[in-house]
Amino acid sequence: MRLQNPIIGASGTFGYCVEYKKFIPLESIGGFVTKGLSLEPRKGNPEPRIKETPSGLINSIGLENIGLDAFLRDVLPQLKSTRTKIIVNIFGTSIDEYAELAGRLDRIQRIDGIELNISCPNVKAGGAEFGKDPLVVQAITQKVRNKTGKTLIVKLSPMVTSIIDTAVAAQNGGADAVSIANTYPAIAIDTKNKRPFLGAKTGGLSGPAIKPITLKLVYDTYGSLHIPIIGGGGISTAEDVIEYALAGAAAVQIGTANFINPGITAQLADGLQDYLVRARVRTFASLTGAAKNISRV
Repeated sequence: MRLQNPIIGASGTFGYCVEYKKFIPLESIGGFVTKGLSLEPRKGNPEPRIKETPSGLINSIGLENIGLDAFLRDVLPQLKSTRTKIIVNIFGTSIDEYAELAGRLDRIQRIDGIELNISCPNVKAGGAEFGKDPLVVQAITQKVRNKTGKTLIVKLSPMVTSIIDTAVAAQNGGADAVSIANTYPAIAIDTKNKRPFLGAKTGGLSGPAIKPITLKLVYDTYGSLHIPIIGGGGISTAEDVIEYALAGAAAVQIGTANFINPGITAQLADGLQDYLVRARVRTFASLTGAAKNISRV
């Protein structure tokens, strides 16, 4: 997949993408990732499901979505005219569900890529997250790879012993890129009612608060892979994008900032262009990994 610029709207914050057509020209960004899709519609977690925190946001949406059939029937036709890359985020409760989703999406010409959300419980394995065991990461990636020839991105969980091990496992399974990283487990307490604020008690923390942590994960992983890293976590300025690039990211995903400013992705693309001109940098790619000053493996 070749992007016209490295700015990508992140899954879960960009809806099904059609919602942002009234805020930005979709062609102004490199691509966007849909809200996570499952085989069947999913209601998600009980309310309340979002809590603002200092420099961040805790969400407990619970992967609510309309299901694959409704997306293909009702949403995708509204996106066919855009030239921006369309990446579909998928999740399941078993490896077979991931494979079935990928196989069906592989037949849809307008879809450019698939992103695997592996921070989900594997029901058949007792509820453990797919993304915490490198052997499982490799197995699920390989199973999906066998079902599709589209660009395959694996979205990694930050809550692992070694992000390098899971990234390498995804690469060995046939991933074309890895996305670093998903949200961090968090909780907010309602002091008035003396109980967790969110309906599901806990959720995932995103926003500026996680940027330094996720930036380090990108930095640590760069050089261990021969496939690109897509960085994301707390990006709201062009300088943030540059930091991720210098740490090792070939592209970035913009998430929580979309809720503050729905036009942020297009503005970041413009701001990035201005930076490159001012800094006399010929290509964004030349910045990737420069802070680590090493050659790609």
